Amino acid sequence: MPRDASARAGLSQPGTAEAGDTGSPPGPETPVSVRALTFVGAALAVLYVPGPASDDLRSADTAGCAPAEYGLPEHVPLSGGSPAAQAFRASHPVWLTPATLASYSEGCPPPPRAPTSLGALPLGAEGRQLGCLVVVGGGENGFEAEQQRFLERYAEAVAGVLEAGTGGGPPPAPLTSALRRMRVGSFVLVPETGVIDADETLRELVGIRPDEFDGKADSLLAHAMPEDVHALMSVLEPQTFGRRELDFRVRCPTGEMRWLSLRCRVAAGADDRPQVLGVVTAAPVLHPSSDGVSQIRRLTAALDKATTVRDVSHVVVTALREHLSADRVAFAELQHERLQVTLLDPPQSAAWPQTWRLQWRSEWPDAPLSGLPTLQMALRDGRTDLWPAGTAFEPGLDGIGPGGLAVLPLPARGRVAGVCLIGWDRPHEFVPEERSLLTATASLAAQALTRAHAYDAEQELATMLQRSLLPRRLPELPGGIAVARYLPARRGLQVGGDWYDVIALSEDRVALVIGDVQGHSAAAATIMGQMRTAVRAYAVEGHPPDVVVSHANRLLVGMETDLFATCCYAELNMDEGDVLFVRAGHVAPLLRHPGGRTEEVEVEGGLPLGISMEADFPMTAVALAPGTMLALVTDGLIEAADLSLDEGMRRMRATLAAADPSDPAQVADDLLGDSGRREDDVALLLLRYDGMKTRPIRSGWVVWRLPDAVMHARRFTARTLRRWKVEEATDAVLLVVSELVTNALVHTQGPVRLDLMLREDRVRVCVSDSSPRAPAKPVIVDWESTGGRGLLLVEAMSESFGTVPVAGGKQVCSEIAVPRREPASVDAEPGARTDTDHDVP
Repeated sequence: MPRDASARAGLSQPGTAEAGDTGSPPGPETPVSVRALTFVGAALAVLYVPGPASDDLRSADTAGCAPAEYGLPEHVPLSGGSPAAQAFRASHPVWLTPATLASYSEGCPPPPRAPTSLGALPLGAEGRQLGCLVVVGGGENGFEAEQQRFLERYAEAVAGVLEAGTGGGPPPAPLTSALRRMRVGSFVLVPETGVIDADETLRELVGIRPDEFDGKADSLLAHAMPEDVHALMSVLEPQTFGRRELDFRVRCPTGEMRWLSLRCRVAAGADDRPQVLGVVTAAPVLHPSSDGVSQIRRLTAALDKATTVRDVSHVVVTALREHLSADRVAFAELQHERLQVTLLDPPQSAAWPQTWRLQWRSEWPDAPLSGLPTLQMALRDGRTDLWPAGTAFEPGLDGIGPGGLAVLPLPARGRVAGVCLIGWDRPHEFVPEERSLLTATASLAAQALTRAHAYDAEQELATMLQRSLLPRRLPELPGGIAVARYLPARRGLQVGGDWYDVIALSEDRVALVIGDVQGHSAAAATIMGQMRTAVRAYAVEGHPPDVVVSHANRLLVGMETDLFATCCYAELNMDEGDVLFVRAGHVAPLLRHPGGRTEEVEVEGGLPLGISMEADFPMTAVALAPGTMLALVTDGLIEAADLSLDEGMRRMRATLAAADPSDPAQVADDLLGDSGRREDDVALLLLRYDGMKTRPIRSGWVVWRLPDAVMHARRFTARTLRRWKVEEATDAVLLVVSELVTNALVHTQGPVRLDLMLREDRVRVCVSDSSPRAPAKPVIVDWESTGGRGLLLVEAMSESFGTVPVAGGKQVCSEIAVPRREPASVDAEPGARTDTDHDVP
């Protein structure tokens, strides 16, 4: 044990358990029995020995969790049907998975049970029954064969401890004594400091006397064989969290070479520093064998879980480097006669040839095969080449393996998909078993690489499709900030039908829309793109919200697709804070008021889009105060197999209430919460309404079709400008009004309206008519031309000029700058109220 208190203090108790574990990771203060049992999937071990009356079994020792946590009894009747009684009577182990454990009602964890496995192992020696060992662990498939073998060995050791005890009962702590008898050692290492807490058994296995150990990992590594130090360092100084295992050799003080088996994992400590937690035994205890068959079996299982090219690379490189004790391993794909390296171990550029560094890109090198004849020959033949120490290579391979180099092509489906390079610094002798291992590894890795290529291509296509259908960026809004998030589903094709959009209808009106097409597939994404485009087009045309959603519904019904869609559409007046909501089968929007109170907006709902051509979509009006946050979400965020809609809404409101509205982006991230629970794709649209800093002044005039209509429009304009005290802009504004009103009266039919608006230093003139056709400017202008000159004159006088569609026609707008002035005191209310004149002055 470390002799200085400061070093020991560096080993903190981890606070979280790895996924799939049955409890928290064992720390330095945890007994050796708990440390060891945790690594074989056991959370609790209970030793039962015969009672005084020999008609029951009573608990004599425990390791791990308290038996009460799993409902294990203190006494087990031998005549009952518990697993312990059955194993004791039959003198044969009983292994139970969660499914088979459900049929037992005695001596087992009571229902409702989490996925729990149980093993009952009889303890006997020389024909005598000494008791039963019951172990409980997690996992849906029960204890694995390797774990069962270790626990059977452990039961034999426990029986040996009981046999050696006196007639006065079992010896003290028999479970811990059995592990010492098996010579199972444990440790906790902090890679950042190099401080290691190693128990007495581990020090004995390595060959360190108690007075020689200073609590440093280097002191233990110094006893390892030099060829195995690199592999040990890769395990004990990991870059990622997870489990690792390795067989290595140590040289004892007597000169004996001893094979040890190391199994460890990396977990976060209480101070968030990574800690390596592991056990060390004689090799046969935790591993049935270290031959090539076992290695290939483990590699096959690991590759079966690898989905991406990077995953396959990690599995192959880790397996080869650890098993072969290699100094360098490179995994590369073959793409169009070029090597694209996906993983290097070690990753530092200094460990690889100089020519590789010249080809270094953002992360890994990318080099042509033309400069690597050794690789070209191996890839052409498609077989493994082993080059001994001292072989001269081209500069592109020089330094990878001065002590030996293995070139491992990865053939699959009639072509070579990639190559793996394994190099040693010290002279390495290639034995026949290694060639067999490399050949089998190449075949497995090539097949996994081909599958991963297909998976990566599918996900890349899905991602590109989704990104092309959703907005690339949201517009900047006067008086508010909008943020959005989209997350694909965790299962299947990562593309779905959720969409969102923010549509700037004018300088003071904005439309927010969120929707969800049924399913998460390429078909759903295609319909989603069409619906988003249609809704945007209808909105920009100037239709009110209910008409926009009704048109979108008719479009989807007319597509004759089997899919339907839900939608929530909101049109917000940024001046007044008034919102018009329309909901088509979608979840209700949420509001967070400035004081932190949240509410679910009661919006009248209609049928989902695509159900009925005649569906009705009523509007609901809501007023927003500055500082209010509006949240539109899809059901994938608030509903799941284990989460009801009401509970999801409650959680969403609680999160929204606790969020800091000053940072809408962080609020959106908080609302997403734990993305690991995601079963469906998720869309989120969030708007913080701040209100316009300067509210405009408006006035309107209905132009009657009279011979002197233009004159009356000019008088109304002049009178309005005088009231607003911006007479200096009168000439320019009157010219624009004359031209636009004249064009509307001459070239259109139906009503014409003139609207004036003053905001800060600009006057906006808008003339609306019932014709959808935009005014056409002349193509050629000469001294004989008379038509169209007015539009050119208006454009020249305006700061901005254009046409926007509105419901039932169009609106031609011009903005004229006015000199900066003091805030006007006008007769009209200085709000956004519209003054409308109908009488001829």
